[in-house]
Amino acid sequence: MEQRKILLREDEIPRQWYNILADIAMNPPLGPDGNPITPDQLAPVFPMNLIEQEVSQERWIDIPDGVLDVLKIWRPAPLVRARGLEKALDTPARIYFKNESLSPPGSHKPNTAVAQAYYNKEFGIKKITTETGAGQWGSALSFACAHFGLECKIYMVRISFDQKPYRKSMMAAWGGNCVASPSPNTKAGQTALERDPNTPGSLGIAISEAIEEAVSDESGQTRYSLGSVLNHVLLHQTIIGLEAKKQMEKINEYPDIIIGCAGGGSNFAGLALPFVHDKINGKQIEIYPVEPAACPTLTKAPFVYDHGDTARYTPLLAMHSLGHAFVPPPIHSGGLRYHGMAPIVSQLVDEGILEPKSVKQNQVFEAGVLTARSEGIIPAPETNHALATVVDEARKAKEEGKEKVILFNWSGHGLLDLTAYDNYFAGNIKDIDLSNEEITNAEKVFADFPKPAHVKHE
Repeated sequence: MEQRKILLREDEIPRQWYNILADIAMNPPLGPDGNPITPDQLAPVFPMNLIEQEVSQERWIDIPDGVLDVLKIWRPAPLVRARGLEKALDTPARIYFKNESLSPPGSHKPNTAVAQAYYNKEFGIKKITTETGAGQWGSALSFACAHFGLECKIYMVRISFDQKPYRKSMMAAWGGNCVASPSPNTKAGQTALERDPNTPGSLGIAISEAIEEAVSDESGQTRYSLGSVLNHVLLHQTIIGLEAKKQMEKINEYPDIIIGCAGGGSNFAGLALPFVHDKINGKQIEIYPVEPAACPTLTKAPFVYDHGDTARYTPLLAMHSLGHAFVPPPIHSGGLRYHGMAPIVSQLVDEGILEPKSVKQNQVFEAGVLTARSEGIIPAPETNHALATVVDEARKAKEEGKEKVILFNWSGHGLLDLTAYDNYFAGNIKDIDLSNEEITNAEKVFADFPKPAHVKHE
């Protein structure tokens, strides 16, 4: 019988990250004056060693030994043949997934959390602030900060703070201090609460609060950390796709289709970008980022310049955006409730290299339950978005009678998301599809901002 798991030895972990900025052209982030920002303008927010990575044009960037030592706790992650799911779907497609749920926090997030904590420590930083949606990022950064002796403060989107109490416990176990956002502790939080005392919160608000706390520290020893969206975050996540390429080479396979859920873009890009490099160079491959229909950033929102946070503390980023004031519906996939999308992912969608898809919540949980019963692992609600599209593509392969190879990213487990499954089994999950009117109203906030160029890679 063919292999179920394709493994790498510890000495086969990639020792460099792949930087796609060497291969595509991008619109630069803009400052308040409308001009491209300079590294010194980012210095109060990020340590300079990470700023250098954010703007680097080098194709390959070495992974420090201090980062690899921690990553080796769970990496290399297995590539798994989803034979149970194939059988359940009676499909000729061969389905593989990169299992990122095996990290201590249970998701892909520590791939960059460990790197960011390392670089902050090297720069002499004592405390890191951040936001978290579903709690996966807050858990990962707490885990990473514990390894490097850093203090960690997390602003967690209110609806997830209430829905997922054990995420807070996980952060506390690693020393993280988690508070609900919006909070009364910052000007951004106070403004949001004055606007709507019962707001479910948003990642945009939580980002504003975390940045405000970081830049307000007069000691200069606090910096902010972001779990998705930015170039250096996607860079660190490429270890996923680089491992997957090595593993598929071992069994003489290559994907026809790559799928990942997409909120800010980090886990999707981590798997996809090394394969995007191949597609740019002529490989025939379909690559699908999948988002909730309730927050259709890539599928319905325009490619614009907008802020990454509600209080407009961040630079203007060229991205697909529903508007920085957008408060997404309180769906259960908290990690996908973000108004914008990583500029790199947005750029690749704008060029037609990626084809975004959106799925509704009941379809999402149906796919998750089918997979849990056929593969044994309970997936995170975010991962279920990728799975819904995997199921669609596997069924399509059956209809067409084609032996397609499907590769997707199992971005996290759902063991701390069982309330969402309870609601699904009780019939309480509602399908939400934003109307064109709602989207148009949300987009008014960036009407007067500069417009990005539709650039193409050479």
